[in-house]
Amino acid sequence: MPRLQFQPAAHYAFATEMPIQPDQINEGGHLDNVQLLGLVSVARTRFFAWLGYSALDVAGHAFFVADQAVQYRSEGRPGELLRVELTPADLNPRGFDLMFRVSESLSGREVALGKIGLVCVDLTSRKPGTMPELFRQQLGAD
Repeated sequence: MPRLQFQPAAHYAFATEMPIQPDQINEGGHLDNVQLLGLVSVARTRFFAWLGYSALDVAGHAFFVADQAVQYRSEGRPGELLRVELTPADLNPRGFDLMFRVSESLSGREVALGKIGLVCVDLTSRKPGTMPELFRQQLGAD
């Protein structure tokens, strides 16, 4: 089976840092894969806040995760500080991808690359909706 292959983005719009906590380490002695996805989820929340929104309130719309993919590049080790970088890509009227790179903060060693597919949902109808234009512009759409 072919493996997922991601290339780092040329530029990431947003970055945040988080330490690996002891309870995020699995029996193999490294960052658990589910815990890594949790850290990326926290970074996604911080990304929306950086833009002045909540993922659950962007002008009456929410952004739900439609899909997610990750390519693990190295082990996250106990006590390391991780840098999670995010940038929007592939904008369309109903959503966008949020590309991410996770690296060890001091050395820059890549831990993971991936993407989160986000879909815009109208909170009144609870159905996919059109992304608010101002938000779309903030993400870098033409």
